[in-house]
Amino acid sequence: MVIITLQRNKCIGCNYCVELAPEQFQMSKKDGKSVLLHAKEKKGFYTIKSTVESIYDNCEKAAKACPVNIIDIKNI
Repeated sequence: MVIITLQRNKCIGCNYCVELAPEQFQMSKKDGKSVLLHAKEKKGFYTIKSTVESIYDNCEKAAKACPVNIIDIKNI
């Protein structure tokens, strides 16, 4: 299972996550920040849990490219 977490309020809108993992991330037209698609929000953290292992590689690249380190990804 792949778990992806985004701290959206700290996003600076650089767009790297969307470029590297467009199937999981999108930029908001309202505030220019990243949106983790289909995520559930809890205390400012947006999280998805997926059994699709193929999303891990692109999301890991997005997490490493994020200049403010607000994306966390785990493969458990």
